[in-house]
Amino acid sequence: MPDEGPLSPAASTASRIWLIVGDRLGDNAQAENLMAGLGLPFERRYVRVVDPWVKGKPKVIPSLHHLDLDTSDELAPPWPDIVVTVGRRLSMVAQWVREQSGGKTRIILVGKPSGPTNPYSLIITSSEVQMPPAGNVHRISLPLLRVDEARVQQAAEEWRERMAGFPRPLVGVLIGGPTNPFVFNRGVTRRLLEIARQVVARGGTPYFTTSPRTPPEATAALKRDLPAGAQFFEWRRAAPDNPYHALLGLADEFVVTGESISMLVEVAKLGRPLAIFPLPFGLWGKVDQYRRRAARWLYAPPEGNGMDSVRSALRVVGQALHLLPRTRDFTAVHRLLIDRGLAVPAGGAIPPPRGEVPNDMPGVVSRVRELLDQEA
Repeated sequence: MPDEGPLSPAASTASRIWLIVGDRLGDNAQAENLMAGLGLPFERRYVRVVDPWVKGKPKVIPSLHHLDLDTSDELAPPWPDIVVTVGRRLSMVAQWVREQSGGKTRIILVGKPSGPTNPYSLIITSSEVQMPPAGNVHRISLPLLRVDEARVQQAAEEWRERMAGFPRPLVGVLIGGPTNPFVFNRGVTRRLLEIARQVVARGGTPYFTTSPRTPPEATAALKRDLPAGAQFFEWRRAAPDNPYHALLGLADEFVVTGESISMLVEVAKLGRPLAIFPLPFGLWGKVDQYRRRAARWLYAPPEGNGMDSVRSALRVVGQALHLLPRTRDFTAVHRLLIDRGLAVPAGGAIPPPRGEVPNDMPGVVSRVRELLDQEA
């Protein structure tokens, strides 16, 4: 039987809600956090995507062809009134459910939509997503991620003695990996090694942790060339000695590679000193960045000047010609964190944060409840 979500005594049970999740824990977390914020009854449906679509990008159509139905939860009537989900592959499942319901099921999508946007009753997008404003789009500042503070506290207690002897400051260096439009080349490794040397020169301890996306050659070079006193953890699935959550609880400062929005947001939400280490653009990424910047300018909120009407006119023409771009600009999150005093660029001192992390959840909950009221 699918898991049941949390119940709220005051919640209306007029709508039957499904939460469709998969194997991407970071994606799941945003949708799960939305449901926790709503506090309404829901039914969780887990689906398993099969190769080649785990990494491949299937065309977004109402379909289950990319699933292993034998290891997925059953998708059968009575069909839900509302489906909440996230990502390209799971949105295909949501659209299939909507089709089976005769178009009665409404879909709430978290994140950037792929394909047409008309199947979705509500799209919740954060600042890295650049897409045209529309009546079914609700913009927020940061992804709907939250820190598992109990897990962080538990890990900190378990690791406190092991980390007590490290010279301070203890600097957690959290490393992701290449993702379009960024590359992870030898220059990145050299810059990370230089940061390690700077921390050691200050009398501190750099503690490096890699991730599933970190290239093997970068992992090997860091293990080989890190200065004496630096600590290093090579990511392994289900490794019992992963220090990530302990570092979130015990490190004095953090350096995080800029393509990992989830790690940036976690550190920021903990109120820790944060430096953003940007990965370089690849050759095509450098060219494509002009498109991403143009999209960010085109979809910027009104500023009360003459550019507002110019942008509006361009959007009308672009929509008529089906030319409006839809993309991600990770640097928008970097700017937001830096502008709000929550982070600095890597390479110098890492001061304590000066600002507050924006809380988008109340606005999201209000918008979703409006949709539920319409359904009722």
